[in-house]
Amino acid sequence: MPTNRLTISLDDEAEAALGDLVGRTDTSRSEVVRRALTFYAANFEAATADAGPNLEAYHQMLSSGEHVLLDVDFLHCFLDHVEAEDGTPDPEFLAAANRVADYHAHEYERRFDSLGELLDWLSFCGFLTVRRTEGGTERRTYHVVFPSESVKWFMLGFIDRSTTNLSFDLTINEGVSKVLLTETRGSGG
Repeated sequence: MPTNRLTISLDDEAEAALGDLVGRTDTSRSEVVRRALTFYAANFEAATADAGPNLEAYHQMLSSGEHVLLDVDFLHCFLDHVEAEDGTPDPEFLAAANRVADYHAHEYERRFDSLGELLDWLSFCGFLTVRRTEGGTERRTYHVVFPSESVKWFMLGFIDRSTTNLSFDLTINEGVSKVLLTETRGSGG
C-alpha cells in the first residue's frame, strides 16, 4: 500500500477525465492517477513532442481498422508478383484493384475538392512524392515521383479511376522518372 500522499487541484476537464477513467477501469481515483503518472513518465517524449497533424492522421487511419502500416518492401513484393512476365498486370489483380479505385471514387467525391488534396493524401500514405505545382485556378500541373515503376503503374491507374467523380478533368503525362498530372477545371470539368 502506497504511503506517500499528494494533494492536487483539478480543473473541470481533468476532473471529467478522471471520472471517466475511474468508471472505465473500475479502480480508485488514486490508482488511476498512479497509472496515469507512470504512463506519462514512460511516454514523456511522445507526449511532449510536437507530433503535428501527421500523428493524428495516422491514428485516425489505423484506429478505424481500414488501413494498415506496411513496409514499402512488402508493397514492392506484392506488386512484383502480380505482373506477368511481359510486365503487364495480372488481369484478376487489375480487376480487383479497379474495384477498390471505383469505391474510392465515391468516397473521394465527398472528401477532396482538388487533385492537389488527393495527391497530398497519397503522399502522406507513402505512395508518391509531389515535387511542385504550376498553374492557376483553372489548370494546375503537379510533378509527381513514384518510388518504383510498379508503384507508378499501380498508383496511376488508381488515381485515374478514383478521380472520375471529382469536379475536374485529369491529364496524365508520363516521363522517365516522374509524371505530370494536370487538373483542368472550367466549362467541362
